[in-house]
Amino acid sequence: KNSRTFTDKMTKTKYDPVVRKHVEFKETKIK
Repeated sequence: KNSRTFTDKMTKTKYDPVVRKHVEFKETKIK
């Protein structure tokens, strides 16, 4: 578990297989 993931509750760091790197996913109500 990354400590930087818990620094901001609204921001999650996920691995994107498409670009082969970790990108920040900001939780917004787009769904």
